[in-house]
Amino acid sequence: MATKFLSPKLLNTLPSFTRFLNSASTAPIAAVSPLNFDEKPEPAAAEKQLTSLNEPTTTTTLDLYDHQKLFASVSTWKLVRSSATLGLASNERFVDFGMWVMNSRLMETSLVRDVILKTVKHTFFQHFCAGETTEEAADCVRRIHDGGFRGMLVYAVEHTGDNAGCDRNLEGFIRSVEFAKSLPASSVSFVIAKITAICPIGLLRKVSDLLRWQYKDPSFNLPWKLNTFPIFSDSSALYHTLQKPAPLSPQEELDLQLAHQRLLRLCRKCVQDNVTLTIDAEDTSIQPAIDYFTYSSAIMYNRDDKPTVYGTIQAYLKDARERLFTATKAAESLGIPMGFKLVRGAYMSSESKSASLLGYDSPIHNSIQETHACYNDCASFMLERIADGYDAVVLATHNVESGKLAASKACDLGIRKGNQKLEFAQLYGMSDALSFGLRNAGFQVSKYLPYGPVDMVMPYLLRRAEENRGLLSASSLDRVLMVNELMRRLKELQFACQVRDGISK
Repeated sequence: MATKFLSPKLLNTLPSFTRFLNSASTAPIAAVSPLNFDEKPEPAAAEKQLTSLNEPTTTTTLDLYDHQKLFASVSTWKLVRSSATLGLASNERFVDFGMWVMNSRLMETSLVRDVILKTVKHTFFQHFCAGETTEEAADCVRRIHDGGFRGMLVYAVEHTGDNAGCDRNLEGFIRSVEFAKSLPASSVSFVIAKITAICPIGLLRKVSDLLRWQYKDPSFNLPWKLNTFPIFSDSSALYHTLQKPAPLSPQEELDLQLAHQRLLRLCRKCVQDNVTLTIDAEDTSIQPAIDYFTYSSAIMYNRDDKPTVYGTIQAYLKDARERLFTATKAAESLGIPMGFKLVRGAYMSSESKSASLLGYDSPIHNSIQETHACYNDCASFMLERIADGYDAVVLATHNVESGKLAASKACDLGIRKGNQKLEFAQLYGMSDALSFGLRNAGFQVSKYLPYGPVDMVMPYLLRRAEENRGLLSASSLDRVLMVNELMRRLKELQFACQVRDGISK
């Protein structure tokens, strides 16, 4: 029996889709469900057409417990180092102390700073990052490719305040695309970019405010706005914009145009070099502007059934389902293929704190179970679309159950292993057991590979430490399997030594 994929309540919220495409237009469009762009089916019909990932499927494809098979290609030294690093990273007291040191005035003393950065470089940076230079990152890509994985190249710059910095960051992203092109064929799956690196952060906040206000008041005119897909739903977090914002000044409109030109230049480079670009998500205060940039460039460059530009959906947000459904259906109506990276989210602490300070409910689901259900529903929706010949998805997850369910769902739908429209992904240095299990089952698996100088990548490492405490604690499966494999190898070594000693006697 099929479980409920879309609740009647969710279906009733989809009139937000009437703000479809360039919302400078206020012409009414009939409300639709994400199942049929032309008419709204009854909820029962929706339940019959789609099966949630949360319902058990019949095919089991992953073996995540045979530690000898999973870690066969990993050296003993790397197992020891990885196990120790993950153990430290999952210790909250150690993480708190480390973050205190990194944010303290100790970092203002050059000698102390050098010692700390060198310590970080040879521990956490080495474990979670691909290297400081393109040469080091290239070696990392080749190593993981030899192990059956692909790389998602992340030139780890973000949060820039001026146009000069944005121009420098764009050149870094351009070099990242050229770098990807120079590596062995199929060893790089995506180049990752952050809009905060090529558009001043203050401008992103103001554009997000203006977009939120236009959603509240469709008659509110934004003369600079390009064609886009629906950005909001009725459950989206709109509390960041409590009063009508001032329009962009002439200089801000020029800066916005410059930022858009940077993104289009990056997209053209990706098309030229046949490299796929994924735009990372950030917190809800600036995410509307990020989606606006992403969707407007996707309209221009996603063609021929192959998305060049992927967006990111964070499933821990209460509006994630609706926004995913409405954006994909709007794109489908125009014949534009969409690609999405589906993640749970990495700004839980800051989102909850921001909402609380403003006196509003958090935009994040109230329980981890609701987040899991949302992720699985969104994954199921995208897998069904792929099976029907639409769109593409990167299922970026460290959750073993979601990985198992998605793999089984893909098999049940007849999505062939190696299908270019389906990719699984995990952070480099995280959830290796799941990565190896998915690889062994025949699926394409990527590792998220941030690279750059240690001091430049530090914000990424600090954010991972602060926002992903639960994720790092959840690495216990990896640690248990690593320890079991190390014990097996030790016993094997002891046995070999005993045999050798017996022969020598």
